[in-house]
Amino acid sequence: MKKQCLLENLKANAYPGRGIVAGRIGSCAVIAYFIMGRSENSRNRIFVQDGEGIRTEAFDPAKLVDPSLIIYSPVRVLDGTTIVTNGDQTDTIYAFMKEGKSFADALRTRTFEPDGPNYTPRISCIMDKSGDYRLSILKSANGNPDSVQRYFFEYTSPVSGEGHFIHTYCGDGSPLLSFEGEPTLVGISGDIDEFTGKIWESLNEDNKVSLFTRFINLETGATETRIVNKNQ
Repeated sequence: MKKQCLLENLKANAYPGRGIVAGRIGSCAVIAYFIMGRSENSRNRIFVQDGEGIRTEAFDPAKLVDPSLIIYSPVRVLDGTTIVTNGDQTDTIYAFMKEGKSFADALRTRTFEPDGPNYTPRISCIMDKSGDYRLSILKSANGNPDSVQRYFFEYTSPVSGEGHFIHTYCGDGSPLLSFEGEPTLVGISGDIDEFTGKIWESLNEDNKVSLFTRFINLETGATETRIVNKNQ
């Protein structure tokens, strides 16, 4: 697969929806998760720290219409494994892994979101202490809600300066078309502040809502986290 520039990829897509980047820069495992929104309800959100993870909250609780698909914990950590998803499947993965079951076991009990006609895919990632990671997407069969397609991707011994990017939508539209193919190989670089700043600047100004990034030092286990919210 030809490696793409993550920033150029983001700039070229006004509405990738929600996205996960996982990879490695030097001695650090790297994760990013962003959310975007077109409706007032989707845009009325912020990321807040929640222990080792994060959760979404309504920026203005008075404007919250339907919390079912927008209020969740995108990031949780279990015994050094970081779980990142775009929905409440974070909790499903956490619960299954806590019982000794697998990432795939958990996601085989889930499907895409019930938000027809878009049927938003569920994207998920786990990254272990070694920096190895797995990605998944659960999607409808080309918009047919009667069929679910589950895809799993595994990356061992990631190469420094490279990551994989998966997101929910191919671009803006009505209905929104689901992401297609395997996660995109992207080049990544910089320290956490440069990495965070460049991603945030590359997201569409009208649609971006929040961004989470984390660097995990694979030698010491120390973590650095950044959260950026459009709503302040």
